Amino acid sequence: MAAERQGDGSASSAEYGKTASFLAIGVGLTGVITYAYFLIASHVLSKPDYGQITVLWSAVFITISTLYRPVEQLLSRHISERLVKGEPIGQPMRVASTIQIGLALTFAVMALVLRGPIQDDLLEGNEPLYWVFFGAVLFYAASYFARGYLAGQRQFGPFTALILSESVFRTSFAVLVAVGICSGQDVVAIGIVAAPSLSLIVVPLAFAWRAKKHQAQAKPAAEPGEHQDFSMKEGSGFAAAVLVIMFSEQAFLNAGPLIARGLEGAAAAGFIFNVLMIARAPLQLFQAISTSILPHLTSLHTSTEPDSDREFHRSVRGVLLGVAAFATFTAIVVLIAGPKLMQIAFSAKFTYDRPGLLLVTVGMGLYLAAVTLNQACLAQGQVRRAAGRWIACAVFFIGWNFVPLISDEFRRVEIGFALTAGILFALLYLIYRRPHERPEDVPEAGSPEELEARLAAIDENV
Repeated sequence: MAAERQGDGSASSAEYGKTASFLAIGVGLTGVITYAYFLIASHVLSKPDYGQITVLWSAVFITISTLYRPVEQLLSRHISERLVKGEPIGQPMRVASTIQIGLALTFAVMALVLRGPIQDDLLEGNEPLYWVFFGAVLFYAASYFARGYLAGQRQFGPFTALILSESVFRTSFAVLVAVGICSGQDVVAIGIVAAPSLSLIVVPLAFAWRAKKHQAQAKPAAEPGEHQDFSMKEGSGFAAAVLVIMFSEQAFLNAGPLIARGLEGAAAAGFIFNVLMIARAPLQLFQAISTSILPHLTSLHTSTEPDSDREFHRSVRGVLLGVAAFATFTAIVVLIAGPKLMQIAFSAKFTYDRPGLLLVTVGMGLYLAAVTLNQACLAQGQVRRAAGRWIACAVFFIGWNFVPLISDEFRRVEIGFALTAGILFALLYLIYRRPHERPEDVPEAGSPEELEARLAAIDENV
């Protein structure tokens, strides 16, 4: 029996490794299509209208990341473990669906009660944008439930198809405006709610495929006494810490536009959103590295081979050197033609200055380096310590943007992003160099915890 389980684990890990590269490619392509949505929107809309789209986008993704990611993680963890043990998955599905429905209904009630402040203050009285916000958050409840189910089933093909189709459907509405078939801000905004609703056509196909596979490869139930019931408390600390990291990342990437909207208006939010795209776009493409380096570092950290520790640190240094080279190259491009390239990409409605773009470029390099160190800390069992540093830096960044030490609000965001990224990098580096691991926080290669951490590395903005 032990030999059989070991073989199953090796096969599972091998299959997991093969699909990981496919997932990384899919995520990268999803990011490219997502940012095409903003490139097109910035050209076809006025500055205020485009700014409102970026505010809407930020509000939607902060909300869904906070509300729905825990259920996605619950599903991916519980389904994965129960399938490995040969147990039915009905119980976690029922629990997760109850929680998700409750969260969605709570949001619906709160959003209706607070419709005035949301529509009038955040969205400048724009009723269509309010209903897009309302509908998008509700549809994403189903989308995130489906993501958790597919992740738990290790169905990375349908998982990638789901997030990729979301980007395609969203961007198609901006394309309709660009080619003249439709016009106006409302059509571009509808893409945000159409993305999660139309992409759900992937889910019935995934369920049908799974049912057919079960019929062809029926697996006997686990023998009594072979396993213990999975505790809801087990691994909750790890999941909560990862959630804190994800929420903090959302604050880094979305707080700037929202604060600019509150201080200067929608057009200002659109401008700073475009500037921060220098950091957002590379981060999206960097997921291909960050999602693959975690299992590699985890395997090295848990290995008993004599050179594993040295190879662990060598791998981290290699990625950091690559990040430094990329950031240096980007800085050179920004110095030569940064403002012009930004106007080519996002239209000439905004004027960009080199110092601001260089600040964000420096912040981008430090941020990607911090993400690399974060994956190393996760592999070392440092997730709780890392989460504490993330949330502290997120709070610092938000507070910095409200303190008028620098009169120019845009420059304040740019300096704050670079400064906070540098602080985060330094704090995570200290953890990485002096780890105090908790064994229960080390995600075993191929385990649900590792799967959860890898999926958490995927930017919520896909």
